[in-house]
Amino acid sequence: MSHIRTIFRCWSKQIRLYSKVPNSLWIQGKEYPTNASITNVTSHILELSTRPLHQQKSHPIGILRKLIEDKLNSTDNAYQVYNDFKPVVTVEENFDSLGFPKDHPGRSKSDTYYVNDQNLFRTHTSAHEMECFGNMQRFATEWSRNGTEKPGFLISADVYRRDEIDRTHYPVFHQMEGARVWKRSETGTSEIRGDLKKLELQLAAESTQLIVEDDNSLDGNPKQDYMTDLEVDLCSKHLKRSVELVVAQVFNKKLQSLGHAGEKTLKVRWIKAYFPWTAPSWEIEVWWQGDWLEVCGCGLVREQVLQNASFEKDSAVGWAFGLGLDRIAMLLFEIPDIRLLWTKDDRFHSQFEEGKITTFEPYSKYPGTVRDVAFWLPSTTSQQQIHENDLMEIVRNRAGDLVESVKLIDEFRHPKTSRVSQCYRINYQSMDRSLTNEEINAIQELVRTDLTDEFQLTLR
Repeated sequence: MSHIRTIFRCWSKQIRLYSKVPNSLWIQGKEYPTNASITNVTSHILELSTRPLHQQKSHPIGILRKLIEDKLNSTDNAYQVYNDFKPVVTVEENFDSLGFPKDHPGRSKSDTYYVNDQNLFRTHTSAHEMECFGNMQRFATEWSRNGTEKPGFLISADVYRRDEIDRTHYPVFHQMEGARVWKRSETGTSEIRGDLKKLELQLAAESTQLIVEDDNSLDGNPKQDYMTDLEVDLCSKHLKRSVELVVAQVFNKKLQSLGHAGEKTLKVRWIKAYFPWTAPSWEIEVWWQGDWLEVCGCGLVREQVLQNASFEKDSAVGWAFGLGLDRIAMLLFEIPDIRLLWTKDDRFHSQFEEGKITTFEPYSKYPGTVRDVAFWLPSTTSQQQIHENDLMEIVRNRAGDLVESVKLIDEFRHPKTSRVSQCYRINYQSMDRSLTNEEINAIQELVRTDLTDEFQLTLR
């Protein structure tokens, strides 16, 4: 269900970001050989991979994850929970098994952290989808020794993507993915009806009632040919009621924290959507503080996904959803900068408690400082040029969480030489302490040196 972000800006071919690559990398107790032509994992990423925030019970990410898991399993305990998958997966698991074209931009070094040509840091929780579907003993014909009798699963994990730098983007974030399946038979249809009835009764008893806007037609959102109209109707209703149950739970917790427990209704709407691995597909939006906010994407699982996990053809129907935990946590806990999720400052962590959604109280606003870096791009066509994410990675690798944002503020082409000049503005600001000019000047000089060493730029 998760998506790969497309490339925002690319000047030309990508170049190797690091001039020196170790022969191997130790990642969570396992040694991986490297490949100088593709390995682009930094020490910053290796350090972050040792801190699974979603497993911390009193961290906003962990609190939200547990609330969702407990609520979905409160109906019939149907979901096997997976929270401890290691972050390094194979190219097959992350891309090939999910049908990503060989030229998909998400596969590029500019977007993905590669350990070597066969292994990478997962870019989405969907990298574990085949394994989790394949663990279902009631459905898969080749289930593993980790098989489960449960007809559903929930995956939560940290995922990694090379990205821009600002208050809402970070190279590591967290996703949750869920799925539920039923056998295609008269008994299976009766089972869906019964499971749906349980959900509807539970929703009716929630303290926060949802006012739902939903266009149930399949116009422009067609079903898969192998499914009957009845299966689509029942399965999609079960999916939507399940997601609505989650929405009612987490937003009710937020209303309670604001002292608005008396507010009994919350508006939501279902929007038709497209995702590669579900059909039909939808997104749910919540009316919150005067705006419609997208919460998650979902749909009925494409049969090919199930067959890839050793399900027999025409044997099952099911649904899946995917959501970003960081974005929802920042909204509910009112956290203004994604870097705060990664701080080790006790002034942040002491504000949160397992099972509760509370409003973050800023403990200080430390002043920031701005530095610009301007340069001419290589003048010869033989020079391989830069991807913007490569530049962002150099800044992250030197400044870590001391950088708040990096933005292109000027670009022009010289009328006589045709050389291109660019200027990036780097905003340095710590969430936990004051920074000195000497400290920032030293970091800025390292950034400038790295840019010239790696990209053969001419600094201005």
